[in-house]
This record gives sequence, structure tokens and C-alpha cells, in this order.
Amino acid sequence: MILEQIQGFISTPKLWDGKLLGVEQFEFPSINLHDFQLKPIPQNIRLGHQVECIFHQLIAHSEQYEILLFNQLIKNENRTLGEIDFILKDTKENALLHIELTYKFYLIDDSIPNPIYQLIGPNKKDSFIEKINKIKNHQFKLLHKEETYNLLKNKLIDINKITSKVYFKGQLFIPFHKKNCSIGPFNRESIYGFWITKIDFQSVCFLDFVYFIPTKKEWLVAPHNQVNWKNYDAIIIDINSLHSNFQSPMIWLKNSLNQIEKAFIVWW
Repeated sequence: MILEQIQGFISTPKLWDGKLLGVEQFEFPSINLHDFQLKPIPQNIRLGHQVECIFHQLIAHSEQYEILLFNQLIKNENRTLGEIDFILKDTKENALLHIELTYKFYLIDDSIPNPIYQLIGPNKKDSFIEKINKIKNHQFKLLHKEETYNLLKNKLIDINKITSKVYFKGQLFIPFHKKNCSIGPFNRESIYGFWITKIDFQSVCFLDFVYFIPTKKEWLVAPHNQVNWKNYDAIIIDINSLHSNFQSPMIWLKNSLNQIEKAFIVWW
């Protein structure tokens, strides 16, 4: 499954190109995967940490970058101020980069006028605007704390030569009834499926599909046939159970032509 996760990570485009809201995207280098040797990645860690491990291994395999710091905690005595994801040395350009890595799954709520604010988590617990503001106002500023300066100085890293960027990837899901909705400054290639309410999912048009609910660690993976498909009556029981715990599941749905799509069935 890790190989499928790596393929899913690599194939996912950046959520935007260039700079957005003053935050610039990191340009991932071209990597020769023919001689790439995958090291074990723990399966008992959350998806975000698995993504960090994937990025770490790929960058370490690149010919352009050297990893100087990875998941570095910044502390003031016993108090943790935050964590820096990566500091890389670009050996080609002789430059230092601070990279904050993010991989998100967002639903587009087009009832909100401004596209920047439309991207929300499947359970409404987070949003793009919250994440980007945290990166700008906390993660990037963490680099300039006195504690960070002292740590980097001890490691002979010149903080004044570091440029902060993000590597922000994501899968977007558009409203089922508005598949041609505008997504503002975000890449349309980031659209991976649709989202729908349980009430709309009760439409007769969904009765003849078969379904599978992937685990969260499978959310990165491209849908495939090698799973145990369920019919509508069976899957709606699983969906109701997840909704009772305020969880919006991702589902894979396959039609009679063997075409598979991704979707979220929201509880709200």
C-alpha cells in the first residue's frame, strides 16, 4: 500500500501554482524513481506523518537537495513553540529553503462567495484559509524566533539565507449538483471527485452502483478494483454508522461500466 501512497502523492498536483496570499509553492524536483529504494514507513502513524515520510524519502533521493533539518521541534525550556517541517539545501542554486509540507482533502462549499474561503474539511473541522493563515502567522514566523536562531546557529545554518515556502497539495471535491463550479485560484487538476449530502445520496440514481469505504490511509490511493465492493443497501448502513459519529466518509463508487469515482458523503 505504501507504493500506492507514494504514487498518489507524486501524481497529486500542487493546490495552486506560484504565489497565493503571499505564500509561494515549492517546485518539486525531477526524481529518477528507477533506482529508488523504499525504506519502511510506520503504518501506525497518522496520514499526515506518513506523507512527511514519503516527502522525506523522495527529497533525500533527489540529486538537487540535501536535508538539513526534518521535523525539528523548537522549544523554550520545557515549552514547545512549534515544529519546522524541513530545511533543505538546494545544491544546484546554493540556496536554503524552509519548507512547510501540507496535504489536504477539501470540499468546495460554493455557498460561500469568496473562493479562498470555500475550501473546508469533510467534517467542517478545518479550512484552507485557517491552514494558510497558520502557516503565514505561525510556521513561517517560527523560523525567526530566538530559540530557532540559536538552534540553527549551532548547526551552522545561516538563518538569513533561508527562504520559506510551502509544498501544499490537496484533493478537492466539488458539489455533486454543480460540477462546473468555479474554484478561483486553485488548480482544476486538483479536483478528484464530488461531495453530496446523505439526503441527495438517497436518490434512485445511486442504487445500481457498488461501493467501498477506504480507510483514511487509503485516501491518497487511486481507486481500483481490488477491494470488497458493497451494494447500496449495505453501504448505507456503514455510512449511517459513521455519520452518527459526525464523520463524513470518503467512498469509491463503481458503475456498471466499471468506471470508479471518489466522493464524500457528508453528515452535515
